[in-house]
This record gives sequence, C-alpha cells and structure tokens, in this order.
Amino acid sequence: MSMKNIVIAAGVVLAAGSAFAQQSTVNGAAGGAVTGAIVGGPVGAAVGGVVGAVAGTAIDPPPERVVTYVREAPMPSDAVVVQENVVVGEALPSTVVIKQVPENPKYSYAIVNKQRVIVEPSSRKVIQVIN
Repeated sequence: MSMKNIVIAAGVVLAAGSAFAQQSTVNGAAGGAVTGAIVGGPVGAAVGGVVGAVAGTAIDPPPERVVTYVREAPMPSDAVVVQENVVVGEALPSTVVIKQVPENPKYSYAIVNKQRVIVEPSSRKVIQVIN
C-alpha cells in the first residue's frame, strides 16, 4: 500500500468516525476498528480503532430517567433558535442556556430549534437529540 493510499484510507476512516460521533450511540473502539478494517484494511483498522475509542469515551448514552425528564420538560415560552445545526458531539453556542437535570447533575439539557437535547454540562457538548 503506498503512502498516498494510507493517507486516503486514514481520511476516509476519520470521516467514518465523525459519522459515528453524530449518532446518539457510539460503538467505541471495536466499531471504529471494524469500520476502519472494512474501509482501509489493517492500517484503517488501527486508525479506526483510535477514532472509535475517542468517540466512544466522549459520548455515552444517558440513563432512561434523564431522557424521560428532558422529554417531559415544559417547552419554554422564549424558544431559542440558532443558525448552527444541533449535532451530537458538538458544543452548543454560548448563547444557548442549558439547564441541569435535577436528578442527575452529570447531565444538562436545552431546547434549541424546537429540539430537546441532552448536554454534557462542562463542555456543552450535545450527547443526544431527543425526537
């Protein structure tokens, strides 16, 4: 495999890792390695495993009680609308007010563009979009 093919394979795997990060559940190192192996062979498996491991540790699905709390939270009268897309793994803009989930301070939530989102409070990263 030439250096050019390795770089292309790594780029494709990184793109695949980004796609995993945008889902509400991430497969972690194993899923990244499998995706990397399919796309780029042994080199892709190594890169995919690293990408998957990073994404897997960053985004854990919240407990069902947290999801239920956010799903049932009243819709605020002053709804927040932002130009950016709300994407799992990306931080919400600082203009968005996030509220702590009372039963579990590890999670916060916001209602943005009429979407309910569960957020990691310290980084403001979206963990899950509730439909």
